[in-house]
Amino acid sequence: MNILIATSEAVPFAKTGGLADVCGALPVELARAGHEPTLILPAYRQAKTCGLPIEPVGIEFIVPIGSKTVTGHLLRSKLPGSNVPVYLVEQDHYFNREGLYQEDGVDYTDNCERFVFFSRAVLEAIRLLELQPNVIHANDWQTGLIGAYLQTEYRGLPRYEQIASLFTIHNMAYQGQFWHWDMLLTGLDWKYFNWQQMEFFGHLNLLKTGLVFADSINTVSPRYAQEIQTAPLGAGLEGVLQNRHDVLSGIINGVNYQEWDPAIDPHLPARYDAQSVGQGKPECKEALQRELGLPQREDVPLVGIISRLADQKGIDLVGAVMQEWVKSSDVQWVVLGTGDPKYHRLLGRLGERFPQKVAARLEFSNPLAHRIEAGSDIFLMPSQFEPCGLNQLYSLKYGTVPVVRATGGLADTVTDTTPATLAAGTATGFTFREYSSLALSETLRRACEMFDRPEAWTQLIATAMKQDWSWTRSAQQYIQLYEMTIARMRHAVHA
Repeated sequence: MNILIATSEAVPFAKTGGLADVCGALPVELARAGHEPTLILPAYRQAKTCGLPIEPVGIEFIVPIGSKTVTGHLLRSKLPGSNVPVYLVEQDHYFNREGLYQEDGVDYTDNCERFVFFSRAVLEAIRLLELQPNVIHANDWQTGLIGAYLQTEYRGLPRYEQIASLFTIHNMAYQGQFWHWDMLLTGLDWKYFNWQQMEFFGHLNLLKTGLVFADSINTVSPRYAQEIQTAPLGAGLEGVLQNRHDVLSGIINGVNYQEWDPAIDPHLPARYDAQSVGQGKPECKEALQRELGLPQREDVPLVGIISRLADQKGIDLVGAVMQEWVKSSDVQWVVLGTGDPKYHRLLGRLGERFPQKVAARLEFSNPLAHRIEAGSDIFLMPSQFEPCGLNQLYSLKYGTVPVVRATGGLADTVTDTTPATLAAGTATGFTFREYSSLALSETLRRACEMFDRPEAWTQLIATAMKQDWSWTRSAQQYIQLYEMTIARMRHAVHA
């Protein structure tokens, strides 16, 4: 199967979030499974300076943007450790900028125009590079127009008749909304600017466009696929998703176990696997306590948090619980992350007042993130919503028991510890439903009580470390979804 993956970001070329991790890892696994993926993304300044060899293809193309035409070029590279071809769409006026979508927290005013250009370039690249994709896999609002162009302008052309389209939502909160006159930039007929297709409360909405025109839709966990069909997680588009529920599914993102595996992790003071966790993990905990200036005590639960410090991540709950627990409970805390200034102030104060219990590192450090995953006993993720989540998956691999709110991918990947799940050998962590500091506190208390029962705690860790959330697993599910999408498109064409 030939798969063209269109994305606005992919590691190691350009990254602002989890979308980049998915689009950098999935194509490599698809190639390992015997398929032929191709990746295409904009040639941002960040991409051109990423350190990988990038060369011109020698192809120039021209696409219409509203009433003008714009010229672009194609560059070529490869995903590291693979033969997966990567094509970068070069147009320096649009992409040779400091940021991908914004600067100093302010969106670029021409974002609609930039991604109209990119979407048209993707479809032109198929012809110019003589690609033969069976399916185009588009991702998030920046590629929402691809399915629309395929359906309305390209479907009858040679090479395009049999191409199916899949659209993946990585986060419903980001929708690509623009004023209605930007519809002119798309070059599509105004008849599509209606409440059932591209219009959303008087605005042009590119995420909605992607949802409406794709042959299949998926998102990054089965639970999130259910949640976004209702308010508030549907973010206003729940009606569109309900209408297309028969083509909507969820696949959990994979973990890169080359990077996140305590048996080979170069950032750890001691490496360990499921057999040696009893020796290696206590060494990592002691070293982490020493590094953070916390008392080196094996008998105290060490709770780790690595997060953007924002309400969406449940940091309001964390702050409320920490303020109570530092006075009443013999528990240590480490927080790594940046975000809302009010949480910087709160956590900074707690660290100053309770240096024996709280280590707040208000920064981002990848090596320290690895050491926190390995050295903590418990990992906290009480998110308001979480399309997939990765840290809970890292925690499982590192034998660090996750305490999570049962939402999105967190609900799909962590099995709550009850007498029944413990007896069945399926328990991997602790979950709660109600979004409240009381529910978080009670659940954390359950975890700490089990920490004091070494036999049960050891069993929990062993079950957690046996879980397989690799990209190999996720790629197999994507392959099935591609096949289903192709069959669906062919059925629709012949119906």
